[in-house]
Amino acid sequence: MAYSIRPYRDDDAEALAEIIFTAIETIGPHSYTPEQVAIWATRHPGADQFRQRAARGDILLVAADDTDWPVAYAILESDGHLDHLYCHPLHTRRGLANRLLDEAERIARQQGNCCLYTEASELARASFERAGYSVSHRRDFDLDGVPIHNYAMEKALN
Repeated sequence: MAYSIRPYRDDDAEALAEIIFTAIETIGPHSYTPEQVAIWATRHPGADQFRQRAARGDILLVAADDTDWPVAYAILESDGHLDHLYCHPLHTRRGLANRLLDEAERIARQQGNCCLYTEASELARASFERAGYSVSHRRDFDLDGVPIHNYAMEKALN
């Protein structure tokens, strides 16, 4: 299957909401407890979040299949924060995370950012490391009383 990386369109919002929910529910249990997965999923309210993020100027990058249907995405904020990197479980291990991270880096450089940073899940950590990010520290915190963790990671743009 051929994939392309393209900018977000408002008609992608429902598909992106499905990607994040399906990824958390399907892949999340590989590294997180059922309670952690459930609370993580509640943090993503649906399609409107994508429309709002695009309207405020965040850059949403979409990996689309050969029918132009979204199968993965990333959100880059203007300060170099990479907030989301999610791939539908049926499209993992096909290089989409690498391609999205490469495109986010290209755009961040173009915008004059000197670094990129993120909070990567246990599951996404390896993708970010392959892209040259390094862990600054593990973040242990609670979401509504449920302990969970991720990793603060960053990459200098030389």
